[in-house]
Amino acid sequence: MTETARPDVGDPFPDIAMERPDGSTVSISDYAGKPVAVFFYPKANTPGCTTEAKDFSQLLPEFEKAGVAVLGASKDMPAAQQKFIDKHELTVTIASDPVEEGVTDALGVWTEKKNYGRTYMGIERSTFLVDADGKIAQVWRKVRVKEHAAKVLEAAKAL
Repeated sequence: MTETARPDVGDPFPDIAMERPDGSTVSISDYAGKPVAVFFYPKANTPGCTTEAKDFSQLLPEFEKAGVAVLGASKDMPAAQQKFIDKHELTVTIASDPVEEGVTDALGVWTEKKNYGRTYMGIERSTFLVDADGKIAQVWRKVRVKEHAAKVLEAAKAL
């Protein structure tokens, strides 16, 4: 895959380990045989990211009822992720992908961003619905947080 390639529907989700706040790792192969919604957010404890993680946590019982796991990730370090989980009582699994050539790079969500005339590298808020075979079933890029988790849940129920 070239550096500019961005996996899409039908492509395998990269099986690259991310670190959980407790020091364990999580990767797509841990969900083998089970669909999973993986959402990437720019920075823990910022307003949009907090809303998104809380929305997914609130809907987690419905995702579980549909047989779909939920995993959130950013480049924040595991200690910051743990503070994020604790502060907002998040129930979804949260992971860190701080390394180069990690999942965010493989999916093309670590990208150049522009804000107020400043150019920098950051995570493009994105969600991937991955089927039980580890293939991408649906992709949302440049996500708007409002009602996003509910839209992902509806798509997950249709798997």
